[in-house]
Amino acid sequence: MRLSEYLHDDLILPELSAGTKKEVLAELVQAVVRRHPEVDAAVALGVLQDREGLGTTGIGDGVAIPHGKLASIGDIVVAVGRSVPGLDFDALDMKPCHLFFLVLAPEQVAGMHLRILAHISRLLKDPQFRRAMLEAPDGEAFRAIMRTT
Repeated sequence: MRLSEYLHDDLILPELSAGTKKEVLAELVQAVVRRHPEVDAAVALGVLQDREGLGTTGIGDGVAIPHGKLASIGDIVVAVGRSVPGLDFDALDMKPCHLFFLVLAPEQVAGMHLRILAHISRLLKDPQFRRAMLEAPDGEAFRAIMRTT
């Protein structure tokens, strides 16, 4: 499986402007809505916030993987954002998050949804990969890294 199959250039945000957890979710969802107008931003945000209420998706090492299921989409959608300064995302290690992988899946594809989450987790366990993403000097370099996943 290649993450790049689910990740389009317009869903790669190398310079998030968000300063809070809620703003990160909203900024990533807005990118999804621009590409997939069938997605209702308020519903998607509600699903993500409900998921965060069950436990943070800030997994540590500067990474968060917010995710949820939506009835309104036909295929899995992945969006990636980077916040160089980082922000509080209630991460398990209590450190700021810099890299955000949003995964939205149709309600009926639980297996693939879990495989994509596992794939993202494996990628992000590699400190060199995380460092490359964080240190990419510009948006195009960041996008180029994401195209190889």
